[in-house]
Amino acid sequence: MIRSTMPHVPLSVNHLLERAGRLFPQAQIFSRMPDKSYVQHTNADLYRRSRQLAAALLDAGLKKGDRVATLCWNHYAHLECYFGIPAAGGVMHTLNLRLAPEEIAWIANHARDRFLVVDDVLLPLLERFRNAANFERVLVVPLTGAPVKAPDLSYEVFIERAPRDFSYTPHDEDDPVSMCYTSGTTGRPKGVVYSHRSTLLHTLAVTATATSRALPSDMVCPVVPMFHANAWGMPYCCAMVGACLVMPGPHLAPADLLDLFNTHNVTLAFGVPTIWLGILQLLDSEPNVRHLPAGMRMTVGGAALPEAVVRGFARYGADVRVGWGMTETSPVASVSGNKSELLGIDPDERFRRAALGGVPIPMVDARLIGEDGSEQRWDGVSLGELQVRGPFVTAGYHEVPTDPEKFTPDGFLRTGDVAAIDEHAFIRIADRTKDLIKSGGEWISSVDMEGHLMSHPAVLEAAVIAIPDAKWSERPLACVVLKPGARVSVEELREHLTPHFARWQLPERIDFLDAIPRTSTGKFWKAKLRERYR
Repeated sequence: MIRSTMPHVPLSVNHLLERAGRLFPQAQIFSRMPDKSYVQHTNADLYRRSRQLAAALLDAGLKKGDRVATLCWNHYAHLECYFGIPAAGGVMHTLNLRLAPEEIAWIANHARDRFLVVDDVLLPLLERFRNAANFERVLVVPLTGAPVKAPDLSYEVFIERAPRDFSYTPHDEDDPVSMCYTSGTTGRPKGVVYSHRSTLLHTLAVTATATSRALPSDMVCPVVPMFHANAWGMPYCCAMVGACLVMPGPHLAPADLLDLFNTHNVTLAFGVPTIWLGILQLLDSEPNVRHLPAGMRMTVGGAALPEAVVRGFARYGADVRVGWGMTETSPVASVSGNKSELLGIDPDERFRRAALGGVPIPMVDARLIGEDGSEQRWDGVSLGELQVRGPFVTAGYHEVPTDPEKFTPDGFLRTGDVAAIDEHAFIRIADRTKDLIKSGGEWISSVDMEGHLMSHPAVLEAAVIAIPDAKWSERPLACVVLKPGARVSVEELREHLTPHFARWQLPERIDFLDAIPRTSTGKFWKAKLRERYR
């Protein structure tokens, strides 16, 4: 019997910090402050300060496995937490600052967070739930320069007082490194805990995927918040390849982002569709004033992106690709892009494919399971629940009993997304299982209808939900937000949908709203719409 000669070297996020600091020390990190100025750091600073944070946490009594929460926007100190907390053997727990205060407190207590790192501009939010949480020590990042009031301690003072001698806390590759809670739109949020191993493998898989990877020459802007699903892994990917980073801080308005993109010549950005919808609207409204850096690439995820948005950005020279994933998948699980057999496709087909959910990234297994429990064909038409499995796909939730309705006996995650996969392995998300509309026994995809509605030149946003119907059980209702100054009738929108849907599928009712409610991660909050129209 032959044995491998390769040694077992545990995978570790610490390797990424070492790599960033020793191989790419001059890579730049720009952070936008509350007053819209910028502060500049390098990977050498990241390396030094992250290790100082780790040493300070250990000196303050941090034990291996203790949770350190963050309540921060995207900036240099939050990046240091990504690496410094696990370097000390702690578990970084990103708190979603867009949640209700009582929900943040519940999550912090459920995770048993010991320490909290918080931006000074977010102290008013903290005060709304501080007494309900059990933080032993609060470290305040002084972004505004205002003095930090006792008993809290300045983050800068905390790390400057750290012992100068530091050694990484020994760990196994399966030890936890970070955790994030799901959005909780259908019940209490659930914690997903990532390991050193899963994080390294996810970083390798994303970096190996041509259409989503960051290059050493890139200036990367994670518009997606760092408190949401590991910022899609971008902090780790940039550390691995030596790409530069520009952090937007709290300034996520379209005009602010366009200013940031052009000031720093951003080449690659990541964010949810609602962000890009706003930016495209601003570009279209001020075409002689606004522009994007030449050749900018964008990866969009978190919800379906209408093909019309992909085409819209192409007019401004931007290449848009769509990714799919969940908090449970670390989060990137698939990314759209070209394949060798598709290099000669016409522009219409290229745009259509760019808006799909993409092809599974390395190490992700995917399948479709129909209502009868059978596996569906990859023909682009057959629908089933998308199920995925891989070394960075969770197999459970923090301190929650394993749910057979969520995880299959053979290790697949039941995503709750209804999808089709074509012969080229491109995933098309048709809907969430809870959002599909079943009318007269036949399915109607709300996602498809939303995409076609948003391709109308007068429509800014659209969300489609099911409403009860005495005859057909359910019928689609379209909630539409028009662009400023635009006008369109219900009948015109129905006619716009006619080439793409059977007559029986068309919504009889289309309501015009001022805004569509959003979840804490920027997705359309259809549960709120269903409550409204119940």
